[in-house]
Amino acid sequence: MSEVVRLYQYKSLLAGGRVVSKASLLEALEVSEATFKRDIAKLRDQLHVPISFNRDRGGYQMDPVHADSELPGIWFSSEELLALLTIEQMLTQLEPGLLGPKLKPLQQRLSAMLAKQGISDGQLAQRVLMMPAGKRRVALKNFEAVASATLARTCISIAHYNRQNGELVHRIVSPQQLVYYRDNWYLDAWCHLRQALRSFAVDAIATCELLPEPALEIDSTELQQAMRSSYGIFNGAAKAWAKLRFTPERARWVSRETWHPEQRSATAADGSYLLELPYSDERELIGDLLRFGADVEVLAPVDLRNRMKRALHEAAGRYV
Repeated sequence: MSEVVRLYQYKSLLAGGRVVSKASLLEALEVSEATFKRDIAKLRDQLHVPISFNRDRGGYQMDPVHADSELPGIWFSSEELLALLTIEQMLTQLEPGLLGPKLKPLQQRLSAMLAKQGISDGQLAQRVLMMPAGKRRVALKNFEAVASATLARTCISIAHYNRQNGELVHRIVSPQQLVYYRDNWYLDAWCHLRQALRSFAVDAIATCELLPEPALEIDSTELQQAMRSSYGIFNGAAKAWAKLRFTPERARWVSRETWHPEQRSATAADGSYLLELPYSDERELIGDLLRFGADVEVLAPVDLRNRMKRALHEAAGRYV
């Protein structure tokens, strides 16, 4: 039993003004007498729980005035507090304009609890550094509206900028889940116009209005199959499997990477790395492969190989 659970048990056992003997508490909590003494001291001195020993009745009791109230504080070990504060620092650095203000009260409470245990969080910001690349700006008002609708399970009306054609499209959608992918936020939602699941970049949402209608619920298995069965952010069932070969030099990095949960891989006799993965839209895949230059070759399918070849020729043509 963890310390957090055990400390809550004291409150339960002593609720209602009951008087409980030490022997009964030791048996119920399955702790040693030394642990029992430490627990009582922590409840009294650190958490300010009014527990006293009633000599006349031979047991411990909680002040009846506070017996039915919630115990103060959140109880974590110093390691757990430090881990939580580290996560908070990471989130703040990832999205300082979005999550920072919301997390500030939590950070202050965690810092105060750490200070009581002699641990300073002053160096965390210096020692834990996130370096997002390619992060796009998101309007706080729109992010909050999208997140609120996703959690409250209500429909929203959005105006979404389509970067492919430069047009602003209006949609009523049922949000399913928020996805943080490659330093940017996306909304997986059911589009009521297209009657299909779609992924919308949150930063491309120009306006967002919460609607009273309840969101259409999509089965989680169906959602994952539709949105995550192929490589990258593009949704839809996989249309083909890409077969790639990386040079032995590049294999030292790529062989340790996960490109897709269902990927297949092998190391050839010459040290090159063979990777196969499903994709539904080749745009993101080609974009990722171009950064490897001559260190990768598309072996199959033919259509993907030709598209990669054409992209390389067009890129080289700009340097003639």
